[in-house]
Amino acid sequence: MSGTRVWCDGCYDMVHFGHANSLRQAKAMGDYLVVGVHTDEEITCHKGPPVFSEEERYRMVRAIKWVDEVVEAAPYVTTLETLDRHKSEFCVHGDDITMTADGTDTYHIVKSAGRYKECQRTQGVSTTNLVGRMLLLSMDHMQRGDQEYQVDKDRSSDMSSDSTTHSPWTGVSQFLPTTQKILQFSNKEGPKKNDKIVYVAGAFDLFHIGHLDFLEKCRELGTYLIVGLHTDPVVNRYKGSNFPIMNIHERTLSALAYRCVDEVVIGAPYSVTLEMINHFNVSVVCHGKTDVMPDVDGKDPYAIPKKEGKFVAVESGNSLTTEMLVQRILSRRLDYEERNTKKEAKEMAAYQAFVKSRENQE
Repeated sequence: MSGTRVWCDGCYDMVHFGHANSLRQAKAMGDYLVVGVHTDEEITCHKGPPVFSEEERYRMVRAIKWVDEVVEAAPYVTTLETLDRHKSEFCVHGDDITMTADGTDTYHIVKSAGRYKECQRTQGVSTTNLVGRMLLLSMDHMQRGDQEYQVDKDRSSDMSSDSTTHSPWTGVSQFLPTTQKILQFSNKEGPKKNDKIVYVAGAFDLFHIGHLDFLEKCRELGTYLIVGLHTDPVVNRYKGSNFPIMNIHERTLSALAYRCVDEVVIGAPYSVTLEMINHFNVSVVCHGKTDVMPDVDGKDPYAIPKKEGKFVAVESGNSLTTEMLVQRILSRRLDYEERNTKKEAKEMAAYQAFVKSRENQE
């Protein structure tokens, strides 16, 4: 491959739009993006138990549209040998700190060699924060009524058993949705004249491997996939509890990050109308094999596409649901609370040392 090869690495656990945004920025610094993904054993040693298995994480990262190549079982500490082996000129990471179990900066070697560049970390989202939302079982993150466009400013440490640590990276949750961010994630091209357009709608909350398997199957039924995302109140009506865990803005960017998704309808109607089918020139309307709750008027939301002969029930071959994922985490609640608390305490110590060194330089 000619051109500049860029290296990124990480856990990529519960892959979210923050991960995708860092990969987007890294790709923009070169021509070919190589992403190293750590094993379950390495992550457990340095950070705590991952939510997803390494095989699931490899698959999710490969499907992100800015990723050209995935290196499995990448070492936790990035070395010059790793960069050289994969013919990468430099390594890119966010402007936060990643440390080993003993508190060592995992990028100290490549930084010293001048083969390290930083990209801007996406404020307001982290795996720690998302796990915290699940553990808290609150609905504060949702966009509803007069709060529909407010910004979530909770800290993930408020969601753990120890609220004394406030990491400036993990703790602050302030995702600012902008049209620029959506443009950066979008494909920028609409469907071509001869494209066969497939439409699928849902929550796609905490975008996971089950969603990916399902959407890739839907995409095979045509050449252009439109994903309709229901609003937070609509999702809460049919999911209940504190779902969705991610609000509509976050779910939009999460879906757009994957190469199988061509377009997203933000706040799609629950019932698929003939007007919508005609407007988007939809040939196929998909839904999974899960039960469908009637609309508020008691009618089948897929009645019209069924009547038009456009409805297809898609079997993804993956039974994982967002509810099952949340249960996976809640069943190990103490492990994740301990992980969140340790991570923030470690980051806070590093941050204080960083501030002190800056003061000494001044």
